[in-house]
Amino acid sequence: MEMTMRTSEEQESKSKSAKLILLFAMVSMTMMFAGLTSAFVVSKSRADWLKNFELPTAFYFSTAVIIGCSVTFYLAKKAIQKDNRSLTTTLLLATLALGILFVVLQFIGFGQIMESGYYMTGQGSSITATFLYVITFVHLLHLLGGLISLLIVIYNHFKQKYNSTQTLGIELGAMYWHFLDLLWVLLFLFLYFFK
Repeated sequence: MEMTMRTSEEQESKSKSAKLILLFAMVSMTMMFAGLTSAFVVSKSRADWLKNFELPTAFYFSTAVIIGCSVTFYLAKKAIQKDNRSLTTTLLLATLALGILFVVLQFIGFGQIMESGYYMTGQGSSITATFLYVITFVHLLHLLGGLISLLIVIYNHFKQKYNSTQTLGIELGAMYWHFLDLLWVLLFLFLYFFK
């Protein structure tokens, strides 16, 4: 009985520590994007700022897709809490597929920006397009970390490391994905309304 209580307390302590570390990482990422968006706002006063720049249509679709990622990851977490392994598997794989689709749509969006004649550097570049490339690319780098963590969660799930009493890995993965999703939605709205 005492051993079970100690194990439970150790798991609870480990869970709190891991969530706190992830929270600190998310706060630092938020500060970095706050710096980028602040620089974006300051740069709008430049004479060469593009006033009629439109976001690529692929970014609209990618926004819907990344919201879908949050939904499927949330449902996966709920499914494992009920020990529904097969549904958890399906939902984690759906999250992975949607995450990959998000990346593909972002690169399609980059292609649409280039088709409009705007490049990140060089003769066809503009400060407006450069900011858009930098903000979305930095988000993609963070999303790459999310995809890697999701692959680890899926691997651990197949190794049967998660069940209704042990969900820490899925919880951490879901926290990070929800953060990435919320971050992209806020960035998208920022880029849409403050262009």
